[in-house]
Formats: sequence, structure tokens, C-alpha cells
Amino acid sequence: MTQRETYTIKIGNLTRHLPLFEVAPGVRIAILNILGDTELVQAAARELSTRLMGVGADVLVTAEAKSIPLIYELSAQMGLPYIVLRKEYKPYMGDALRAETLSITTGKPQTLYLDEKDRDLIRGKRVILVDDVISTGSTLQAMRLLVEKAGGTCVAQAAILTEGERARWQDIIALGHLPVFTT
Repeated sequence: MTQRETYTIKIGNLTRHLPLFEVAPGVRIAILNILGDTELVQAAARELSTRLMGVGADVLVTAEAKSIPLIYELSAQMGLPYIVLRKEYKPYMGDALRAETLSITTGKPQTLYLDEKDRDLIRGKRVILVDDVISTGSTLQAMRLLVEKAGGTCVAQAAILTEGERARWQDIIALGHLPVFTT
């Protein structure tokens, strides 16, 4: 196996070396995959919850799948319920709301669904949108659209990291920023 170049981040007192992957010719990004990294999830949730406590939210919302451990831990630390927007419709989701997005990691359009059972958790509520990494903002936009369709108000947006043009993400509560590597 070849040695992959990495980019180093610090979250709290933890250090992680994120592998760089080419996502387009001459363009590489550092990949944060929190699945299975309990120590990093707990540290990130601890840091984010401290920054989010004064927001006055009622519920947390994320899109599946990599952010699920983060939103679970944030929910436990902040004492707030959470909702996971799904990427595939299942019949048991009933009259689900939907919104389209384009994922940078898959490069394909995808749809996010808000389960019918979760609509009342959002209607009239103050919502924090949560993601692991915000790169293009398309998933965030779809999450916001679904919250608004369900009658909620987005009061904050949070992520472990932002990526790309830093100036675009000034309104995001994040623990760090990743550059995009070009050759």
C-alpha cells in the first residue's frame, strides 16, 4: 500500500491526520470520516456544544450518514432531540417532505427526506443544522429548505470543519477549516 499524503487537524486535545484524495483532476481534499472514531466524535460534540449553548434551539437536524454519531452526541450533551434527514425514501416514512442536493463526495444529485413522523418536531421550532464537513453548502441548503417546508426556523449552522473558500462560511459555527489542494 502506498503512503498517502495527509492534512493534520486538531479538535480539542486530539490530533488527526486526514488522508488526501483526488476528487477531480488536479483537485484534492482532506477526508474526515468520523464513523468509528468515538474519541473524535465526543471531542467535537463537546467543543461544538459549548459554542451552541447560547443559541436557544429546540432541535438538531442533520443528513445521513456520516454526521449521525456527531448529532447523537450533541443531542446527549445539549439535552435536545435530533432528527436525521434520510437519503432514501422508505414506505414507512409516509408523507415525507423532500429536497434535492448535489453531494461533493458522490458527485451525484441526491434527495433528502424528512420523515412524516418528524414534522411535528420541527414545526414552529428553532433548529440547528449540523454536518461533519461543509464543502459546497448544497447539503446545508437542502436541510434548510426541508426545515422551512416543515415550518421550522434555522437559528444556527454547525460543523466540525468547513472546506474551500473560508469567506463563504463565516456564519457557520465550526471547529476548523480545510483547504482545497490544487496542482
